[in-house]
Amino acid sequence: MCLLDDGSTHDGQTHHLGTLAYLETEIGPPDKETDSIPRPTARSVRHQYDFFTLDVTLKEGRRLAIRDKCGTSDPYVKFKYDGKQVYKSRIVYKNLNPRWDETFSLPVDDVTKPLVVKVFDYDRGLQDDPMGHAYIDLASLLIDRKEEFKVDLEDPHVAEDLGYLLLDLTLVPKTSDEKEEYLAKRNRLVETQRSMKAQIWSSVVSLVLIEGKGLLPMDDNGLSDPYCKFRLGNEKYKSKVAGKTLNPRWLEQFDLHMYDDQTSVLEISVWDKDVGSKDDFMGRCQVDLSELKREETHHIEKELEDGAGSVSFLLTITGHASHAHSPTCWGADGLHTHLGSAGNETITDLANYMPDPRERLEVQRRYSLLRSLRNLNDVGLLQVKVIKATGLLAADFGGKSDPFCVLELTNARLQTQTIYKTLNPEWGKVFTFQVKDIHSILEVSVYDEDRNKSAEFLGKVAIPLLRIKNGERKAFFLKDKKLRRRTKGSIVLEMEVIYNSVKASWRTFNPKEVKYLQMEQKFKRQILVRNLQRVSRLVMAVVNTGRFVKSCFEWESKTRSITAFIMYVLMVWNFELYMLPLVLLSIFFKYYIVRSVMEGRTDQQEVRADEEAEEEEQEEDEDDEERGKEKSKSFKEKLQAIQDVCQTVQNGLDEVASLGESVKNAFNWTVPFLSWLAVITLAIATVVLYFIPLRYLVLVWGINKFTKKLRNPNAIPNNELLDFLSRVPSDEELIDCKELKSDDTQQPSPKKKKTS
Repeated sequence: MCLLDDGSTHDGQTHHLGTLAYLETEIGPPDKETDSIPRPTARSVRHQYDFFTLDVTLKEGRRLAIRDKCGTSDPYVKFKYDGKQVYKSRIVYKNLNPRWDETFSLPVDDVTKPLVVKVFDYDRGLQDDPMGHAYIDLASLLIDRKEEFKVDLEDPHVAEDLGYLLLDLTLVPKTSDEKEEYLAKRNRLVETQRSMKAQIWSSVVSLVLIEGKGLLPMDDNGLSDPYCKFRLGNEKYKSKVAGKTLNPRWLEQFDLHMYDDQTSVLEISVWDKDVGSKDDFMGRCQVDLSELKREETHHIEKELEDGAGSVSFLLTITGHASHAHSPTCWGADGLHTHLGSAGNETITDLANYMPDPRERLEVQRRYSLLRSLRNLNDVGLLQVKVIKATGLLAADFGGKSDPFCVLELTNARLQTQTIYKTLNPEWGKVFTFQVKDIHSILEVSVYDEDRNKSAEFLGKVAIPLLRIKNGERKAFFLKDKKLRRRTKGSIVLEMEVIYNSVKASWRTFNPKEVKYLQMEQKFKRQILVRNLQRVSRLVMAVVNTGRFVKSCFEWESKTRSITAFIMYVLMVWNFELYMLPLVLLSIFFKYYIVRSVMEGRTDQQEVRADEEAEEEEQEEDEDDEERGKEKSKSFKEKLQAIQDVCQTVQNGLDEVASLGESVKNAFNWTVPFLSWLAVITLAIATVVLYFIPLRYLVLVWGINKFTKKLRNPNAIPNNELLDFLSRVPSDEELIDCKELKSDDTQQPSPKKKKTS
């Protein structure tokens, strides 16, 4: 039985009409007893009703056409009515017999207009290929009856069999009152979605693109200019172009949103940038996000299909908007299973969080000193309660923002849900991070969500783990991206960190984990000047020490020279190697006493240093604005080579200055944990050097270095002293992590005008 009465075209507009037939094997012909009275069709009652609703269930497709080189297709279906698209299905990848099982409803005000069904093959980055279409004559549908139909697909330009779709169709007539109720309900839904910035996402996919390896050469010089494209549902992003390389390193971060009714397959394609012509395709890959564990940072390396090489990235699925997570902090049932491997983070709603004292005791026992030799990489646990934020910057036109909060601990990244239309959001989330290095810094950033472009930065704070006071609920004033000046608003956090001191100490003498996503330091005149000043201060300290020694030799002060001469003779005459650590210990204790005495007098110096740093930042911003006005594009290209050299010098000076400042801050007890660790290490070294001859120690050290690679082929070469100093913050890092006080919360002073 054919659904279309005469099989002709509709009003002369449709061609090569698709065939629709009842599935007799599943529905069968009408039963003579139950259907002795024939049901009316829409054509026969269209004068009684001027409004209908059509319920459509897209079940599956069978024997669809092949459109990809691999012998399959990636089909999806579009439905159109009255020239407008009313529904688009999800994409089913690499399947000629896809199953959708998707249902939707649409209003029908004229049953003489057909429902158009079109099937396409999705091509990443290219135009989608048509796979056939059909026209459904709505006037021939029976009223108030669910019917299953076979829709044969056709294409006037293709002679092959294109397969068919299976649909369930139900046409329901509506009275005038029912029509008004239906349209009012539909309008309310549209307004709700519009006020919440379209459809609310269910999760956020945070992706950090790290690098590519072994990509295809696409240019005449044997290299390429690669960049990546990402697609998740309807969201698309593109990375920056890495020029002239087959092993690009991008280090970019993207946030994509997952929706419950859209695909969970993340598509990644790599392209070669060509100027003046179409970009060349270099390969593709995809990740099924439904197979990945949520609230956990995954390090993924994917081989590229239809190309060569691989791409490497970090991926985290977090920030659920609608459904709560099971409690997993201290007191979680999953605690014992989650902490066995690296890279595990959890999140739960504060309203559902029920602290269990027994489980907390279990966590404390887990990181007690008696278990110091178990799983040395599992240093501790960090729990962060993100309560709320107040007085945020208004980023939208209506004087409001749509804020969400991102927490980063090295390469682990978790995110809250978005609170819409407010400057005082209350998130009420509890985050749990596994601590791999107690010297890590927790970065908490607040952004404004915008569906049409990237998120807008609202503020940020940086909190070293060693400065956390357990159980203290505190408001932190937000800073700008450079962490130097205050921005508008504050965020309320409550944190607790539990860790094993022995594991933390052992980890201090091992290589520091590299943070993949860091802001690239570009060349700026003011930064170069500041780094020169930092190095100059270190050099002057050495010069002043030399002048002091020279003054002793030249007897500028008889008392000083006599004292120095007697100490020199006694030390040289009685010197033993074990005394060298004692000398360093004496320096530590000297500065410990100085710090204790001067502790209450450093606030004024810090304020003065902050004012100088703020003035430098203002001058730097002014320089940026002037360069932006004065430089043309061609002039920038001419200076690029000079800037590269200057940037190398600038970064080199920064490394030298940071190393010297780390040594100074280690002796100054800036981080008491590290200073005490150094004191204990030097005390042990003194005892060892006193009882064990030096030749034995050098022999053991050499044997360890020579056999380390044999014992552990994957071991990373390291220098324990440099690893220790890498944990000591430089002066610049101390400024970044300095907490703003209540009396420092005034707005930044206006920029001074330069006089000509």
